[in-house]
Amino acid sequence: MERDDINVLWQKATTATDEAVMDFLAGSDVVLDRALFEFDIRASRAHAEGLARVGILSQADADALCERLDALEAAWHAGEFLLDERFEDGHSAIEHWLVSELGEVGGRIHTGRSRNDQVAVAVRLYLKDRLQRVAESAGAVARVCLDRAAQEAERPMPGHTHLQQAMPSSLGLWWAGHAEAFIDDLALVCHIRDWLDASPLGTASGFGVNIALDRQGAADALGFDRLVINPQAAQNSRGKVELRAIDALSSVTGDIRRLCWDLSLYASQEFGYVTIPDAFCTGSSIMPNKHNPDGVELLRSMHATVVGARAELEAVLSLPSGYQRDLQDTKAPVLRAFGRPLDGLALLPRLLDGLRWDFERMAEAVGASLHATDVANEAVRDGATFRAAYRMVADDLAALEQRSAIDSIAARTSPGACGALMLETLEARLRHWLPPAD
Repeated sequence: MERDDINVLWQKATTATDEAVMDFLAGSDVVLDRALFEFDIRASRAHAEGLARVGILSQADADALCERLDALEAAWHAGEFLLDERFEDGHSAIEHWLVSELGEVGGRIHTGRSRNDQVAVAVRLYLKDRLQRVAESAGAVARVCLDRAAQEAERPMPGHTHLQQAMPSSLGLWWAGHAEAFIDDLALVCHIRDWLDASPLGTASGFGVNIALDRQGAADALGFDRLVINPQAAQNSRGKVELRAIDALSSVTGDIRRLCWDLSLYASQEFGYVTIPDAFCTGSSIMPNKHNPDGVELLRSMHATVVGARAELEAVLSLPSGYQRDLQDTKAPVLRAFGRPLDGLALLPRLLDGLRWDFERMAEAVGASLHATDVANEAVRDGATFRAAYRMVADDLAALEQRSAIDSIAARTSPGACGALMLETLEARLRHWLPPAD
């Protein structure tokens, strides 16, 4: 199916089109815009209402445009309207719909705006929505971790550094450590979501327009906190806001990677500390005995998608001020970063809630030598210098055989340690940042 000239927004009578060049210029925009389409429709509705407030449209025309935009959104969600190769992108599809439905009135929707601010506002709305989802999922992960930290606070397990046994630790400390990481991630996501909560709608191609647009009214209608005031700043923020949003997501997926590495090790036969829920495991195509934690491994690899998207964005953004067509190539990596990783993040609370630990095996794995630091600290309390106590304990590790892992973790009462997890403080932090339910 060939693209109709009416769906090429920049088409002029004096401009010859070449289908191969057109295909290259458009790229996969019309496919990518499927993720942004509902946000573009919302922004078009706010723009039409704003044009009526400043007298560019009659109220009747604005109402007709908004009614047809509502119909388009309904048709889109019902699968009755398709974004396909008929259109250059989602913006041209919206304008085509309005013109076909309303004639000349539909052609007035583009007054005072450019595709530049159309895509900029749609992307910010999209990122606000996706970061809210990230925040909700990160909060849910932290919630499971805190609950299990409270339930399993006194269960001993070996603590490791350099992948070598180090000191007696507890399952409570392990859970609480991951909980705090995700609470910090939640805070960062909320900060970045609020930081990019500014409307570029009405800055047009980066120079403003000679119409006194009600930019603040349109921003309020779209739920933005404030305006991007300067039109050049609006254009120069393209890619910048996407990078920061990906940074926030990367903080979450980086912590998922570490957590899943722990689970991969602990689920191995060599450790045998934990059993992964069956729903997150598969078998082998050749080895009947295998029960592979594929879900954990693929959650671990999500971070690569996010890092790759960020690198792609960073490589594009070596640009001067103002709009450059290179910015079209920032869209795909952003949508990729907030695609599958969000689906995986939403599954993580269920995985964590379904973990089953072998408490006896973990306790038995706490070797006698792991008590060395405790004994050295006890000698310091009795008056020895730490270095003298260190050497004394190192010279007689066999004397540690009678030590108890339970006693060790109970005595570790420095703030945040096994015997003083401060879960109430972490709980308060989580409640502070937890996004409100819709």
